[in-house]
Amino acid sequence: MARAERLRCLTLLSTYTAEKITASCFGTNSGNPFVQHLNLCQGLLTGAIALNLLILYYVSRAQQQMMEKRRDSGKVYPKKAALPISGLGAGGGVVGGVAVGAGTRGGSSSRSPRITVLLREFEDFENYVSDVARSFQQQRPELPFLVVADNLPYPPLALPEGSRLLVLAPSPDQPPQAHRPEFHVQTEYVLLVPDGVELEHGRQLERLIRELEGEGGGPVRLVAAPVLARSAVQCLHLRVSLRDWTATYATAASGSSGSVCTALRGDAVVLIRTEDLFNLSTPLARPLLTSLFIQTSLRGWKVKLLEGPSFAAGHRPLFSSAHNQWKADTRLRDATNRLMRDFGIRRIIQPDSKEQWFGCGKETPRCFGTVKDDTPEYLYLDRWTPPCCLRALRETTKYVIGILESSGVRYWLEGGSLLGAARHQDIIPWDYDVDLGIYLEDVPNCDYLKSLDAGSLVDANGYVWERAVEGDFYRVQYSEANHLHVDLWPFYARNGIMTKDTWTEHKQDVEFPEHFLQPLVPMQFAGITAYAPNNHRAFLELKFGEGVIENPQYPNPMKKKLDRSRF
Repeated sequence: MARAERLRCLTLLSTYTAEKITASCFGTNSGNPFVQHLNLCQGLLTGAIALNLLILYYVSRAQQQMMEKRRDSGKVYPKKAALPISGLGAGGGVVGGVAVGAGTRGGSSSRSPRITVLLREFEDFENYVSDVARSFQQQRPELPFLVVADNLPYPPLALPEGSRLLVLAPSPDQPPQAHRPEFHVQTEYVLLVPDGVELEHGRQLERLIRELEGEGGGPVRLVAAPVLARSAVQCLHLRVSLRDWTATYATAASGSSGSVCTALRGDAVVLIRTEDLFNLSTPLARPLLTSLFIQTSLRGWKVKLLEGPSFAAGHRPLFSSAHNQWKADTRLRDATNRLMRDFGIRRIIQPDSKEQWFGCGKETPRCFGTVKDDTPEYLYLDRWTPPCCLRALRETTKYVIGILESSGVRYWLEGGSLLGAARHQDIIPWDYDVDLGIYLEDVPNCDYLKSLDAGSLVDANGYVWERAVEGDFYRVQYSEANHLHVDLWPFYARNGIMTKDTWTEHKQDVEFPEHFLQPLVPMQFAGITAYAPNNHRAFLELKFGEGVIENPQYPNPMKKKLDRSRF
């Protein structure tokens, strides 16, 4: 008998028993003393009620358990085991419910595959994804073939049977694991292949696996093979400094059995353990190889580039028209800009020492917001001033000093800028502005300064001159959009002491003897020769304290302290 039927019978039985006892107790009872009969009935009725309540409790608990089981059966839990290997090895389609190339692959091996072939880099307006899938399926039909795209490609891909398309963009009607690639790769390795590549024979894959397994648990965590020719791929050493927002590439030497380096540039097929790939923060961000090697180099991993054999490519160049090539180049540039922004990289130094910039400029805001408590936001991220901001500060400093010198305004390096000159001959690597002291009596010599009684002006080179709202001093901004700036602090002499009429809360904003400025002496700073107090050590220790040059510290150690072991 079903559980529900048994529960119904028990309920009816308990109700019937209670009714019979009640009728017996309160019916006609001639021949028996009423009080004795009533006491007996009371006992029986009490027992029947208790039995009835017990049965009702059991029925309620059983119904609750049945409802919970029904709810649980409708849930989808994000377990990798919920997606069997056969779902990627034998079936076809779009992960997320749109069927493409569905069917059963013939001739597959009963042995579980060790590699999932993954194609990430392609353009929807012109590609050879279906040709790549067929090439691998002809040689190794048992291997899962997964195509990954940010959005559903248009025009749709004509994928062959056994291939799958995974769309990374989430959909409100799908569970989260439907769009996460780690749930759709069940093999030990992932082979990252570019568009247009061909697999000529399965031995190429076996060689890659042997090479990677031969490295054991060492630093080599990826193995790569060139496409077409070894000369098409550069093996590079990559050093990424998140603190300095900079990635630096250098050429690596090659050997007879292969090159070991930290990054590749060019056309290559890359084998990586699945566990390693999906332990990266963004394993499939585009551009794929750029993103991959930035993350692996930060972990100390290396890649071994084999000298051969090369993978074939029946479609090179990939694009049949100059217009499509231009579209692809534009998308690559946009993807690179997004990646560098997301990774917090503002400068790339190429092997030929050329620089690429991804940060702020004259037409864009600076890389950080308003500074609170003398502690810019990037210090809380354990980073220093972005290099694009330092570059803008150097340009502004050189420009302002040139104007002051040509106008006959005496100036000197002040505060943290003088401290940077003493330590680095440059701006302190975590500083966010430049400070110069000037003689108040020389202000009328400069056309830009003498016109700043109210408001501000933009000069012919786009620099903004203004009287600062925070106090009685002047400020020169890099541009109207970018507020990186040089502050000009006017002092005047009184009884041999340089003083001002207004002061800030900065501890270095104090009076000092004029003899430090008589004479002013040249000092290297930010790529130029500037003027500074004649005894800069005594001047700095007067303002900041003894040993300030040898003991660097952030401007407000109460908010953020410098880890000197990293300095």
